[in-house]
Amino acid sequence: MENVKISEIFNALDASVLLELALVIAGAIAGIVLLQKVLPWIAEQLHDQRRHYILALVPLLRLVIIIVAFLFSVPLVIEPSLQNMVALLGSLGLALGFALKDYTSSLVAGIVATGERPYRNGDWIEIGGVYGEVTHVGLRTVQITTADDTLYHIPHLKIWNELVANANNGTPRLQTVADFFLDPYHDGNEVRNILYDVALSSTYVSLKESIVVVLKEKPWGTHYRVKAYPVDPSQQFRFIADMSVRGRAVLQKRGFKFAQTGMASVPE
Repeated sequence: MENVKISEIFNALDASVLLELALVIAGAIAGIVLLQKVLPWIAEQLHDQRRHYILALVPLLRLVIIIVAFLFSVPLVIEPSLQNMVALLGSLGLALGFALKDYTSSLVAGIVATGERPYRNGDWIEIGGVYGEVTHVGLRTVQITTADDTLYHIPHLKIWNELVANANNGTPRLQTVADFFLDPYHDGNEVRNILYDVALSSTYVSLKESIVVVLKEKPWGTHYRVKAYPVDPSQQFRFIADMSVRGRAVLQKRGFKFAQTGMASVPE
């Protein structure tokens, strides 16, 4: 195969070619913007598992639009021959490999994430100690909004060497836990019944899912955990607050004593 000069690979870019290229790029941008507005709007009208399926389509369809736009653009700029493509891709690959190692790794990880779906729009995940809702899955980063309304941009390359904890995994089922620390001298069965009723009577509880009250004895007292599911994952913090406030009020009214803060902070 004869050597090919990079300058000989590209077509002459006259006005008509530039116009076609601009139309392809503009069409791709318009398609992506429309996609990222319409599908989330449709998803917001739904409150079951279909909402998560629709949100999960956003990054996949965006990737399809970009690939289609790229396939339309390449023949306009480059003479589509095997020799030209091998020469160009080889040069680009070598340059990108050295100059954009981490960026390229994030892009590859983004493609992997689109296929394997360790997280999707609407999922509540934790990566690198950051916990929040996935609001956007881009080609290079995933955007997470925390409960404090802080937006984090996390590169996809984190999935290569960090654990990804997904609380609801594309479904509306997200378990919440409310903790109570009581003095050891009390009637455990009565406390369990009280905490169960507190969770059951919450306006945020999903009656489709089970409510479980578990406990563990500690040197300083008894640690109770109320495990239940809110109707929607976005209600998880309000649900925990509701159970905690009402549970504490009922237990105090019934005469139960709480473990001392200093004692409850003893490492497990």
